[in-house]
Amino acid sequence: MQDLLTEIADTVGRSEERGKLADYIPELAKIDPGHFAISVATADGSLFSAGDARIPFSIQSISKVFVLALALGRVGEALWKRVGREPSGQAFNSILLLEREKGIPRNPFINAGALVAADTLLGAAAPGEALSALLRFIRSAADQDDIHINEAVASSELDTADRNFALAHYMRSYGNLENSPDRVLGTYCHQCAIEMTCEQLALAGRFLLDTGEMPHLVSRERKRRINSLMMTCGQYDGSGDFAFRVGLPAKSGVGGGILVIAPGRGAISVWSPGLNSYGNSKLGTEAMEAFTRKIGWSVFG
Repeated sequence: MQDLLTEIADTVGRSEERGKLADYIPELAKIDPGHFAISVATADGSLFSAGDARIPFSIQSISKVFVLALALGRVGEALWKRVGREPSGQAFNSILLLEREKGIPRNPFINAGALVAADTLLGAAAPGEALSALLRFIRSAADQDDIHINEAVASSELDTADRNFALAHYMRSYGNLENSPDRVLGTYCHQCAIEMTCEQLALAGRFLLDTGEMPHLVSRERKRRINSLMMTCGQYDGSGDFAFRVGLPAKSGVGGGILVIAPGRGAISVWSPGLNSYGNSKLGTEAMEAFTRKIGWSVFG
């Protein structure tokens, strides 16, 4: 495993075609596009890494996986009355389908659906309480205490969140947001600004492995459902392409990270800040394609 990760870091990780930074968030535009990291936390408790695997980065929309787990824990199946489970076929921040579908987002991983999940996590609690619960959950999953929110990134996101505010106000007009858009966006932008290293993210992803050795933070049935949504919706309108090339459930973030789950085997995280046309890590996607091709891990056999 270590030889494979080193090979990927030395080949894919050094490519000159690295994609485009998420420069619409000023703090993310400052990231060095030369970073690359990959980590694998296996079901037997081993951890393997190559590249910049101990440098923290903003996990952005990967946080939606953890928020979804907590939102389902809070309200259970009632969440699916407010958000769907289908791919959107649109950009992650698109408003088009909300009008047609009367304020019900297609899935919890596009921005509109993630705002509903954040609203559900909030409930009647203060944003600080909800974020503290989220950090406790992630730290427990990773068995790491050194995981925090980058306040500069959170402020940068809030300053440029006009489209997300529009999504929130539109859903509230249909009665699909219980808290004010300000409270929801404050929570959402801070959850996206959680910083983790590639190693920490891989370790945290193990909560979605259905093995006896992993943290039992959610039920077996809920793990299966979250994994299925990661497979069909986790890479936005590039989810089909990622499934075709990689064959594993995954969730991306515009910070350049991707969390990938190999059921029963391990959790993989990869980080390269440059994005492809779908808003997913360009080299991260290529690295995962190379990884699964060589190691043979796939939900399709």
